[in-house]
Amino acid sequence: MKKQGKQIKTNAVRILDGENIAYDLMEYDVNDGMVDGISVAEKTGQAVETVYKTLATIAGPREIIVFLVPVAGELDLKKAAKVAEVKKLEMLPLKDLTKETGYVRGGCSAVGMKKKYPTFIDKSAESLDKMIVSAGKPGLQMRLVPSELAKVTDASFYDIVKSW
Repeated sequence: MKKQGKQIKTNAVRILDGENIAYDLMEYDVNDGMVDGISVAEKTGQAVETVYKTLATIAGPREIIVFLVPVAGELDLKKAAKVAEVKKLEMLPLKDLTKETGYVRGGCSAVGMKKKYPTFIDKSAESLDKMIVSAGKPGLQMRLVPSELAKVTDASFYDIVKSW
C-alpha cells in the first residue's frame, strides 16, 4: 500500500479531510482500462470482500439514489427499491453519470457528489474494520471505517445484494 507523499485532492478527499475522517489512499494503474472492482482489488492487493463499488440508480425523473455493494456482488434492484421506499429502480445510464454525480465510471464515490443523494451501504460492510471505495477518480481508492463513510454520506446499512 502506498501512502501519498503529495496528497491527491479529489472532492471526496477534501470532504473527508474537512470532517477529520481518517483514511488511507491507494493508487493503481488504469492504463489497461481495467477499472472494475475486482481488478481494482487485485491491483491494490486488497481482499475482494473489502472493496465496494458505488452504483447510481434512478427512481424517477431526476431522483438519484446511491448504493454501495461489494465488488463481487450484484445490487438487488428489488431489495434496493424497498429500502429506498420507491416503486422501481433502474441503473443510471452511464451517459448521465458525470452530469448527475460529477464523477466518471471507475471513479464514482458516494462522497462529494454534485448533490447529497440518498445513500445505502450493503450490511456486509458493517462487520469490516475498514472498507475500500473510490476516492473520486479512476486510479485512486480510499480505505476507511464503514461507520465513518456512513456518517459522511448520511447512509444506512441494509441487505441490498442479490442472494445466490
